[in-house]
Amino acid sequence: MIFASYNIQYGFGLDGRYDLERIAGDLEGADVISLQEVTRGFARNDYVDMPAAIAALFPDHFWVYGPACDMHVEAPEGRISSPRSARFQFGNMVLSRWPILSMRTLLLPRSRTIDRLNLQRGATEAVIAALGGAIRVYSVHLDHVSVDERIAQLRHLGDRINAFVQEGASMTGACEFGLAEPPLPEDYVVMGDFNMEPESPEYCTFAGSADRFYGRTTRIGTPIDAFAALGSYKPGSYSWMDPDDHGKRMHLDYCFVSCGLRDRLKSAVINTDCVGSDHFPLRVEIVD
Repeated sequence: MIFASYNIQYGFGLDGRYDLERIAGDLEGADVISLQEVTRGFARNDYVDMPAAIAALFPDHFWVYGPACDMHVEAPEGRISSPRSARFQFGNMVLSRWPILSMRTLLLPRSRTIDRLNLQRGATEAVIAALGGAIRVYSVHLDHVSVDERIAQLRHLGDRINAFVQEGASMTGACEFGLAEPPLPEDYVVMGDFNMEPESPEYCTFAGSADRFYGRTTRIGTPIDAFAALGSYKPGSYSWMDPDDHGKRMHLDYCFVSCGLRDRLKSAVINTDCVGSDHFPLRVEIVD
């Protein structure tokens, strides 16, 4: 199974051009896709309904959209179907070749800022009926300016991931509605734009700190960085580039997996040849 993650920057590439078809091409062949910075009703990309437009480019995939930030917006006449339903939405998508059995948007902690943009961030949780059995996938986008905020968000996200089986998915007791109870898989894949660098304080909050002698110990309940587990980090590895200064690069995007998936990891790569966004798509292969 090929898992891919891509922060698509509202559809704009390194060249400043809006092109969703180019982005879809960058993700060709992926079975499960995690997207961030997906919008509706956003002036910068002419108020396009990005979830609908992206879904049309992946006709063989099921999809869900989790808008963490949702606000009324005044749009020019003709750009939104009804002024009373005009919304600016900002969030994450998950697309899958296999049915998405349940979905939740987990709102992450945030604090009120004065002079810096701070949108409500979220993690879109999808339970997918994959070939080898049900699996959880999380599309994640963390705060971009505050280490403290990211640490709080990762602690909350870790708590929700580990409490999933006890809490249940988006519904329990589904028989009362005449529906099948959604599965509660223990294994998960967490992908997205974490806005943190490897071994940073927030990284260690999520993945655990590395001991100077023993390194990082694999523990139940602690996510595993797929790139680190496979030795796929390279000197100068990066997943983001400043569109105005290509010399400014950082590794901000990750794929973490549960302990049960560690031995099934096969490969992890970041395609820095793509120009569809200021981030680059990452791919992780997990064997069935």
